[in-house]
Amino acid sequence: MTTQDSARAILEHVGGAANVASLHHCSTRLRFTLADDSQADEAALKATPGVIGVVPGAQTQVIVGSGVNDYFREIEKIRTGSGTRAEVRVDVAKPKLTVKRAGSVFMDFVVGVFTPIIPAVAGAGIFKSFLILAVALGWLQTTDQTYQVLTAIPDAVFFFLPLLVTYTAAKKLDVNIPLALGIVGLLVFPTFAGLLTQEGGIALFGLTVPAIAYNAQVFPPILAVLLLAVVERFARRISPSVISTFLVPLICFVVVAPATIFLLGPLGFFLGTLLTGAMLWLYGTLGWIAVALMAAALPFIVSVGMHKAFIPPTVATMASAGRESFYLVASLAHNLAEAGSSLAIAVRTKNKTLRGTAISSGISAFFGITEPALYGVTLQNRRAIVSVVIGSFVGGAYLGIAAISAFALVSPGAASISMFIDMANPWNLLHAVIGALVAMVVSFVVSLVIWKDSDSATVRLLDQQSGAAAPVETAAGGVLAPMTGEVISLDAVDDPVFSGRILGPGVAIRPTDGEVRAPISGIVSSLLPSRHALGILGDDGLEVLVHVGLDTVRLEGAPFTAHVTQGDRVEAGQRVLTADLAAIEAAGLDITTPVVVLNGDAYDVAPLATGRIAAGDALLATDAKETANGIA
Repeated sequence: MTTQDSARAILEHVGGAANVASLHHCSTRLRFTLADDSQADEAALKATPGVIGVVPGAQTQVIVGSGVNDYFREIEKIRTGSGTRAEVRVDVAKPKLTVKRAGSVFMDFVVGVFTPIIPAVAGAGIFKSFLILAVALGWLQTTDQTYQVLTAIPDAVFFFLPLLVTYTAAKKLDVNIPLALGIVGLLVFPTFAGLLTQEGGIALFGLTVPAIAYNAQVFPPILAVLLLAVVERFARRISPSVISTFLVPLICFVVVAPATIFLLGPLGFFLGTLLTGAMLWLYGTLGWIAVALMAAALPFIVSVGMHKAFIPPTVATMASAGRESFYLVASLAHNLAEAGSSLAIAVRTKNKTLRGTAISSGISAFFGITEPALYGVTLQNRRAIVSVVIGSFVGGAYLGIAAISAFALVSPGAASISMFIDMANPWNLLHAVIGALVAMVVSFVVSLVIWKDSDSATVRLLDQQSGAAAPVETAAGGVLAPMTGEVISLDAVDDPVFSGRILGPGVAIRPTDGEVRAPISGIVSSLLPSRHALGILGDDGLEVLVHVGLDTVRLEGAPFTAHVTQGDRVEAGQRVLTADLAAIEAAGLDITTPVVVLNGDAYDVAPLATGRIAAGDALLATDAKETANGIA
């Protein structure tokens, strides 16, 4: 399947173009804000070639790896009819206002405003770190004109940061961008800044203008653009069309500029100071423990996309203090711990597909991009995630104790290690390297010791994505558990058809996981449109029915996804259905899943397991009965 085909499938599985309120992307994931979240088919998305993982929540995040730009362009081309980020309007239903939706709107705004400026800020930071390195090595002197000119390049990015934020915020809110830049530009206009700093200050209409240095601030421009969005829309409604060209911006200047000078600018400055102070307080109060705990929690924070919420205070801290000692430092420990765990798994695993994934993911994490490792390897395997948490905590503790600071806003890793160069403290870079290696080595060793292929969900996931059946060792004449859960007797099933063995002998499973696998090898003999039950006719004539839940036919297939069709050949252990257990229970139905032998009169059927069982384990022993004429 080509990228274009996968993009079409992804768009279809999130409910189509009409359900997409907005779409953004970061380094590895597509971030959909949907009008109706219930239309997103998580199972179908996960089964789409090219999709590494799916994270439902405030935004529906589809992880596609390093090719995210290609997927983004294709999806935008399909849903808007152009190949670039759409200014074309697509009619979508208005999202319902809920707490979850409010969170979605907030995160969508944060991502839309701050993500586009990260390349400029990160590039400037790394550029400056190289200049610091050049000075440390004696190649340049701070008094050299060459150094002074070169250092003005990254400094200009931070000085005019309010204008960069203004541009992205105005674009996000569909505000006239030149108008927004014109109004917010006042805050960094040298003449205005000079008036604020002159002796005695300055007043407007007799009111003293707060003397605040707005260069490198991010929140004052955001508040100004938010007000401008409201005022501009109001002005357009009341302005006659023949004079709206100059009347609308005039109204905006008259209303928004004074409000920014007296209220929004100081309020934004206070908000930035508050958030920066909060991060500094947390670090100052808990010290190295704060860094270690943040590093250990990052695998789970990143997995749901909430790490984007740390961008505004981190940008504010970096802009005001010139350094950051909490989030970016913790990220260094986490990124290298992901690399260590993945590379250790590549050494230990006997699965070639997983080995290739682990190697590429480990290298990616080593250079600062962790999503491939998170979604391709560690999050799906509890032993891997344990090693990452331990490595992150130990590495974060070392970095915290050494009081490391970062000097550039970029994802920490081997490629960006220069972000820790400190002209005043050459030990900062050395300790950063040591802390990163500590996180990587600890995670590598722990993963190397505790990893087991037999306990790896990733092997199954990769087999599912490639369309191959997971290799399962089965004994002839046996039935495997189709689901993970607890084995119970049919007598305990609250359905007389099953408890009375009317359909045949067997057992039932109270599942804890919605993945349904083929209990035997054979042909899919029955698969109803409701997809709640599946029958397989085995190669030896044995016919097994897996009935997911009780009375679930009433749901008309809503919580079920079929990965095979009637008449397909399946192998024991191959994924055949996916059931949304939470949705079944929310509908008031029992998720107990009977597994019965339909032609049990021809077989002796005996349970092989009780209590806890994993999908693929031996469940039933079946032996063909002998009759007077031979084999039945």
